[in-house]
Amino acid sequence: QVQLVESGGGLVQAGGSLRLSCVTSGRTFSPYDIGWFRQAPGKEREFVAAIRETGGSTAYKDSVKGRFTISRDNAKKTVYLQMNSLKPEDTAVYYCAATPGVLAVKTVHSEYNYWGQGTQVTVSS
Repeated sequence: QVQLVESGGGLVQAGGSLRLSCVTSGRTFSPYDIGWFRQAPGKEREFVAAIRETGGSTAYKDSVKGRFTISRDNAKKTVYLQMNSLKPEDTAVYYCAATPGVLAVKTVHSEYNYWGQGTQVTVSS
């Protein structure tokens, strides 16, 4: 079992920045790939970014490339999502999730086994 706890969400104006954190506990952290997903009201959960267990490979949703950066500190068992140049359409509940690190980075939410409770990000125009 892996437990994940997100933090760092909040209210920010368009163009602003936030850094989300995902702290894990339970089984060994490093064999797990970590992904960030988001879900806006009335919409399906969508992939945002993911990082391989070693941190050597990442993937991003096209609309966040160049604005968001995912990173991990295995010593702290923490994954970060730095979000810059935020837009109102980034408003959503953001979730981090874990999946065993196998082959390529996973971008589909059904491929992730463990989920946090989510943190709200609201971007005002």
